[in-house]
Amino acid sequence: MSNGFMRAALGTLVALSGTMYITHAMAQGAKPGVFADEDKDWGVPPVKVPRIVGYHSPTPLQIPGGKVVTTGQLKALLDQQPRPYIIDVLGGGVHGTIAGAFWMIGAGAGDMSKDEEGRFAKAIAAFAGGDKGRPLVFFCVDSECWLSYNAALRAIGLGYTNVMWYRGGIASWRIGENPIAQSDPFFW
Repeated sequence: MSNGFMRAALGTLVALSGTMYITHAMAQGAKPGVFADEDKDWGVPPVKVPRIVGYHSPTPLQIPGGKVVTTGQLKALLDQQPRPYIIDVLGGGVHGTIAGAFWMIGAGAGDMSKDEEGRFAKAIAAFAGGDKGRPLVFFCVDSECWLSYNAALRAIGLGYTNVMWYRGGIASWRIGENPIAQSDPFFW
């Protein structure tokens, strides 16, 4: 068999397995538009200060002063005007991210210096165009990642009133079979 045929067959198998996973999840009582534990209650209480250690651990179901959005809700928001700015704060190297997202490496750190906090404030102000009510959505990898929670808390602390935390992150977005693009760093 040719490599092209094998790749096509493998691609079809992967697509079918994703569809079967979603069908199975729905049969097990999963909610429409909710994927990959994005609504799982880990029993973690919400906090009002950024987490500085243990970034990869269970997160709360809520964020003080902001709103948690699911995959289905985010998908609907991206079809509305004004379209929210979606901000990926995942660390590491180039990765697949939500199509149209701005990748702010390091923006979810819990222990930013005063200089970093100032640059974060300027970057978010630029996204919002001076409108503190502009919809801003922060996300990272999944519901066990505090980076996006931290970044959303910072934006809330800066007085932004329409801050959303996409708790499910890129894992839920992918499982929901939504558009992915290669991340491109936004240097802030």
